[in-house]
Amino acid sequence: MKKHFIKVVLSCAIVVGSFSSCKNSSSSSKNVSRATGWKINAKEGGFQYNSDFKEQETPPGTVFVEGGTFTKGKVQDDVMHDWNNTPTQQHVQSFYMDETEVTNVMYLEYLDYLKEVYPPENPNYANIYKGALPDTLVWRNRLGFNETMTNNYLRHPAYAEYPVVGVNWVQATQYAEWRTDRVNELMLEREGFLADDTKYKVMNGEVAGTFSTEAYLNNPESVYGGEIDSLQGKQKRDSINAFAKRSSGVIMPEYRLPTETEWEYAAEALVGSREYNNYRGRKKYPWEGDYTRNGQRVGRGDQLANFKQGKGDYGGIAGWSDDGADITAQVKSYKPNDFGLYDMAGNVSEWVADVYRPIVDDEISDFNYYRGNVFMKKAIGEDGKVEILEDKIVYDTLPNGKIVAMNLPGEIKEVPVGEEETYLRTNFDKSDNRGYRDGDPGSSRFFSRFSDEEDNRKMYDSPQFEAERDSTGQLVRKYDTSNYRTSLINDEVRVYKGGSWRDRAYWLDPAQRRYLPQYMATDDIGFRCAMSRVGSKSKTKNKTVRHKKAR
Repeated sequence: MKKHFIKVVLSCAIVVGSFSSCKNSSSSSKNVSRATGWKINAKEGGFQYNSDFKEQETPPGTVFVEGGTFTKGKVQDDVMHDWNNTPTQQHVQSFYMDETEVTNVMYLEYLDYLKEVYPPENPNYANIYKGALPDTLVWRNRLGFNETMTNNYLRHPAYAEYPVVGVNWVQATQYAEWRTDRVNELMLEREGFLADDTKYKVMNGEVAGTFSTEAYLNNPESVYGGEIDSLQGKQKRDSINAFAKRSSGVIMPEYRLPTETEWEYAAEALVGSREYNNYRGRKKYPWEGDYTRNGQRVGRGDQLANFKQGKGDYGGIAGWSDDGADITAQVKSYKPNDFGLYDMAGNVSEWVADVYRPIVDDEISDFNYYRGNVFMKKAIGEDGKVEILEDKIVYDTLPNGKIVAMNLPGEIKEVPVGEEETYLRTNFDKSDNRGYRDGDPGSSRFFSRFSDEEDNRKMYDSPQFEAERDSTGQLVRKYDTSNYRTSLINDEVRVYKGGSWRDRAYWLDPAQRRYLPQYMATDDIGFRCAMSRVGSKSKTKNKTVRHKKAR
């Protein structure tokens, strides 16, 4: 009787154990679905996914900025009486930002690519390269001798690692788009989805077309002028994974200009601060302290940034109390902030992505705040596939007469979202949201008292200058002669942040904000790129340290 009982118990244990083992193996295996039990990444086909993905790698040229909360805006003095920067508590997601401003040599690489791939001698491409050229005439002054910078600053190797200037906001965003494609082209080569040195074959003219990230993801057969089959790498042997997808984890998010909130958060770098007042918006500069000179033992008295110290004083007395520069300075000339970012105060001011308005509406958003959203979607052709602008280049004549290409050959055509996407939504109801809750008639109760309703004027009614080319190619300028303009603000005015070599110390405060039309360029505004982080807020190394401390 006992023996029989023991056999029954043992057999039951074996059965239960076998089921338990099977359950554990299926749930723990990264290549078996926890939803259906089906295989993932099976050779026979089915669902394919990068189950080995760890985390996003740091993009070339950038440093990691871990997100968090901070007080956006200033609580310091407002000597300009702008009243445009009321302190608000905001939260920023983690992202990556260029370690330095984009330099002359970095921008020259971009110009060289455009000139080789889209030769200006070709009438179809004539304005692609020309439209990307920085305005070197920004250095000229009616009563100053600056011709040396006009002729040499952009291209001479002595200025190679100096920040590029003379670039307007439109050109800066186009550079970021180009950079996205070049980096993803490199990633695909490295991971075997493209043959080695494919990128150079494009520049050498061995391949007819070019590479666009979005075109590759949506219609890979369209890139490189339809020659993608001959340019595939070792992954081509695996017919299931011949092309990379977003689920492959190889394609990086796009480079772009940082939002104003991201830029200000990164500049303040509260990650290295332990003072309570700094978290409440009391940190004056990207470094600790209320002064522009180094207070540490090593280097005591040295200036911590490149800025204008007084009237007629752009650097200090030669050999003593000098900040080391009179115009811009070579990047990395001064210490980085606690995120590892250089020149977040001084040297050059920097374009950010936002459209300017005097108000920050934290009632609507206190998470990744950004004004400038224009929601678009990919255009779908009659064949049900995305429309590729193979040889169709859309040019735009900016108000100052400069012609820029709004797209490059091989990119996907985009159109504004419509009612199909907005119907019964509560989070947005139209494509263009740049003027949302900005104080115009829609949110100003008595605005009609101060405006001519017949003229349909708006609160932000800046002068409207236009320029276009006639049939002979001559520039026709149309000046705004209205006497009723009351503002310089409109939807094409962008924010720029940080002080420059032309500014006094007041503008070095990361919270200060100014604006300029997006088509204009100066000799003291540059830019740097950013990229959103996908996945966890912290990097794996930081999470490991945090878990060890918790134990």
